[in-house]
Amino acid sequence: GSLVVNYPFDDDEQGIAIYSKSPDDAVFQQLALSYSKENTKMYQGNPCKDMYPTEYFPHGITNGAQWYNVPGGMQDWNYLNTNCFEVTIELGCVKYPKAEELPKYWEQNRRSLLQFMKQV
Repeated sequence: GSLVVNYPFDDDEQGIAIYSKSPDDAVFQQLALSYSKENTKMYQGNPCKDMYPTEYFPHGITNGAQWYNVPGGMQDWNYLNTNCFEVTIELGCVKYPKAEELPKYWEQNRRSLLQFMKQV
């Protein structure tokens, strides 16, 4: 897990971790930023210091392929084949949080979710 909004493309022709710009890159960045700006820890860009000390996401967003290459991912497939704009929102450093921690996750992401929905 991590705390970041990832946007297409998730892979590139070379199969390496490098920025892979989609034709709608600016729109994807706007959508990702609309979410991350409302989550202070996410927006700061280095949320999982203890687990991944060198990982840094400027403004809490990243191009998927620049982070790590995922060939054949659903996010890219939907964009290319159905014109569906998807982002992947990683909500925390722990992939499977305990049930008693879920209210904290809600509070950290409630405003982000509302801002994200306003983008429609």
